[in-house]
Amino acid sequence: MPTTPEEPDDGAPTRLADRETVRLPIQRRSTRGRPPGRRPARRAPLILAATVTTLWAALVTLVPALVVVWLLHAMDSSGAPLWQILRVGAAGWLLAHWVPLYTGIGPVSLAPLALTAVAAWRVYRAGVHTARAVGARARPAGGAWTPWPAARAGGCIAVVYGLLGAITALVAGHRGIEVSVIGAGLTFAGFGLVAGGLGAFVEARGVARLAGRLPAVVRDATRTGAMAALLILGAGAAVAGMAIAVSGGDAGQIIDDYHTGVAGQVGLVVLCGFYIPDVATWSASYLVGPGFDVGAETTISAAEVSMGRLPAVPLLAGLPSTPATGWAPLLLGLPLAAALVAGWLLARRSLRNDPARGWVPLLGAAALAGPVAGLLLGLVSVAASGSVGAGGLEQVGPHPGAVGFVAMLMVTIGTVLATAATKIALRVRQATP
Repeated sequence: MPTTPEEPDDGAPTRLADRETVRLPIQRRSTRGRPPGRRPARRAPLILAATVTTLWAALVTLVPALVVVWLLHAMDSSGAPLWQILRVGAAGWLLAHWVPLYTGIGPVSLAPLALTAVAAWRVYRAGVHTARAVGARARPAGGAWTPWPAARAGGCIAVVYGLLGAITALVAGHRGIEVSVIGAGLTFAGFGLVAGGLGAFVEARGVARLAGRLPAVVRDATRTGAMAALLILGAGAAVAGMAIAVSGGDAGQIIDDYHTGVAGQVGLVVLCGFYIPDVATWSASYLVGPGFDVGAETTISAAEVSMGRLPAVPLLAGLPSTPATGWAPLLLGLPLAAALVAGWLLARRSLRNDPARGWVPLLGAAALAGPVAGLLLGLVSVAASGSVGAGGLEQVGPHPGAVGFVAMLMVTIGTVLATAATKIALRVRQATP
């Protein structure tokens, strides 16, 4: 017979109301002044966040330098002590930050820009993570956005990175290599301030706020000039790669002349890879016109080639031995073609966003793109210049002033012509039924 609620079965489970419960006291935190459903964000201490992110950025870029030095020391059958590998690798890491080294063959200051780019990227990311850890993007309660949290994050990264540079200079300095500890610390601090500060301000939306306040002409000119500069550098990289591929036999013979094992050859190839952006910049300066120097006796340009004694480096196997003849002068039109493409992109983007945009702001942005591209290419030329010892190799690289000036003229002419032609073509297309 089924049981009723008034007469429960002995074997049935008891109801929750019939159980004997023990209530424990619950500690409640005060929610006064806190939005419902949200917990206060826990922020890491600024110095701790900056130290951790900066140390990781330094480690990521220091390890490849140490690996290359270890591979190069594999050329010596007797081997090298770990302390010597650490010192030479630290010296190479300093060189990637434009810290000059004073060696037995003379001053060395030509930076491996591939490793420099990786270091700049990692320090930039350190700035992003540090600003995110301290909440630089958040607004204070009841207040407006302030740039000071991002500025403090960039400053702390600069201090930590500067200390790392000074410590690395102490490690790298030994018999045969001299490094200025104060100079290394200041250089690393400036490097960290620029790259880390940029990352912190991007994370805090400071760069976006600044760009939003700039006139549209300035924004378009900056974007178009940077695009033109990147296209010219890309053309230089393509031409340099083609030249090295054509002379691949000579480059391979140079590597074989070192009489290294497999590890040594891998180290030489990776070391050359660190300097590929330098060679691409030299090639871009060749296409622009002024050319570049490899020491006091070697000058390479489209109109003149003067060859002197060159170091046995595989990357230099593709250097031209004569001025541009035959089909080669057609390559000199690549910078102008890059400017035309940048101007075409400017016109299409601007007219798509604002079909009624007038001639003055459009051509003004195209004209200002030339100085932006010239400035960027001049700065890159400075970064790709330096010395690789004495004996006529004190000055290696492009002529920054000449490269920037000629590039400014070429980009200005190309972007203005392409922008005007694109605007006319789009108007004709719109008017055609």
